[in-house]
Amino acid sequence: MSNSDNSNFTPDYDKIASHYASIIEGCGEDLSREGLLDTPMRAAKAFGYLTRGYHQSLEIVANDAIFPSDNPELVLVQNIEFYSLCEHHLLPFYGVAHVGYLPEGKVLGLSKVARIVDMYARRLQIQENLTKQIATAIEELTGCRGVAVVMDASHMCMMMRGVGKQQSTTRTMSMLGEFTANNTARAEFLDAIPRRPPAFG
Repeated sequence: MSNSDNSNFTPDYDKIASHYASIIEGCGEDLSREGLLDTPMRAAKAFGYLTRGYHQSLEIVANDAIFPSDNPELVLVQNIEFYSLCEHHLLPFYGVAHVGYLPEGKVLGLSKVARIVDMYARRLQIQENLTKQIATAIEELTGCRGVAVVMDASHMCMMMRGVGKQQSTTRTMSMLGEFTANNTARAEFLDAIPRRPPAFG
């Protein structure tokens, strides 16, 4: 995925709205019904917002918030909420991300970790790729010794349709650098992040 900045891009809302209108009519609805008069344009603008990550770059999002540090120990930002769209059905999946890394002389501003999660989540995604993209971005920006990302999410494509499993959640992981071979570092990270609650309490 390219990181070229296109922050001034404006979606063609009229074109997108016309497609939404066709979809709504194709479902058998009456677009002249009062409640639907402005729906195609509202949907177009919502979709533009939900996919705005395509028009952000890693460099702009990080905004030079890289700082020197002589602390080599684990940095962990946990419970970062995210919302994304499944690229297979255009249905939402959402949850929390836990991002940890082992610094090598540089650290990233904490809020930027959350912004990076949001940038990649606001694209058409599958959770497995999203997890890896976040880890790779942190590694690229900081030159750290290792990165670990865990994401827990609920997927509407499983909950609203198909198998209809409302209590199901999905956990994905991406481990880079020292986390791939250093069992102590890996265990420290996994022990530090919140445990997933059981699906049935």
